[in-house]
Amino acid sequence: MAKLLLIAAGGTGGHMFPAQALAEAMLARGWRVKLSTDDRGARYAGGFPEAVKIERVASATFARGGAAAKLLVPFRILGGVIGALISQLRDRPSVVVGFGGYPSIPALSAAWVLRRPRMIHEQNGVLGRVNQIFARRVDKVACGTWPTTLPAGVTGEAVGNPVRQAVLDRASAPYIPPGDYPMALVVIGGSQGARILSDVVPGAMALLPEGLRANLRIAHQARDEDATRAAEAYEAAGVRAEIAPFFTDIPRRLSEAQLVISRSGASSVADISVIGRPAILIPFAAATGDHQTANAKGLVDTGGAVMLTEKALDASTLARHIAAILEDPMKAETMARAALGEGKPDATARLVALVEALGGEPA
Repeated sequence: MAKLLLIAAGGTGGHMFPAQALAEAMLARGWRVKLSTDDRGARYAGGFPEAVKIERVASATFARGGAAAKLLVPFRILGGVIGALISQLRDRPSVVVGFGGYPSIPALSAAWVLRRPRMIHEQNGVLGRVNQIFARRVDKVACGTWPTTLPAGVTGEAVGNPVRQAVLDRASAPYIPPGDYPMALVVIGGSQGARILSDVVPGAMALLPEGLRANLRIAHQARDEDATRAAEAYEAAGVRAEIAPFFTDIPRRLSEAQLVISRSGASSVADISVIGRPAILIPFAAATGDHQTANAKGLVDTGGAVMLTEKALDASTLARHIAAILEDPMKAETMARAALGEGKPDATARLVALVEALGGEPA
């Protein structure tokens, strides 16, 4: 029987997208692949290949719910660990890879108890809470953003953040610089902290020169509760906007964009750089360890992106930066090339090599 890779990932796109990329690659190399996640994570699993078996585990987080719910968290996680132990005894994985999030605790804990080869992949420049717990309890720590702040005595390997095949298919897509014609602008809020973008971006559009504003076509990911307000603001500004809680074709939209406005989640930064597009990055201020600022640093330092802190973000400031890029085609092209230079399209291959080494495959 083919070797089994067990992927454990939490319920956000930031964890699930690189997990999906690894799953696609390992299936192509003849491995069996299972995904261990919770109900929330399963909502992000629609893009995984059909051959990936999804195992839902009991999990919980201290970040949500009232006092009673928080008291139950350890018991739910323990139930998940017991279920994971039974599953791994029935079908022993050759390698277990955790991508972070509370739903990865059961699979990694069971792998540690059973002494199965195991690894974590940290997408951000600062370890998440769960990966901090397991950093000293795994055989390898793969890092998506470099440098990554690691616990004393822990060595990480810089591999980059794997991107989905749909993103690789658009890698290095030719960039059409801005001009006096319809231009695409993509706004990505992420699963956390999206509201501020829905509040500020439409207002910034209203402050742009009329000629520039008339050429814009906006694709804006916004939470359901913010969508109506954002749509009304765009309409009042005379800007065409398509608003949805999630776009399944983000790789295509990025490849066609003249500018991206985004949170600096690790997967968003990876997608933007592999495709190569100018960006205005707005780190989520409440991110653990301010890791979104660390994520943005590489793109900003090389000139591929402009970073605005939440404290500095208002409609007029954002409008000024948008205009500075879209009214200067040469600057926009330079930013696109710089972003592409930061891309790591071989990140999946590097991660595959680590998995196969742990699983006893020849290099």
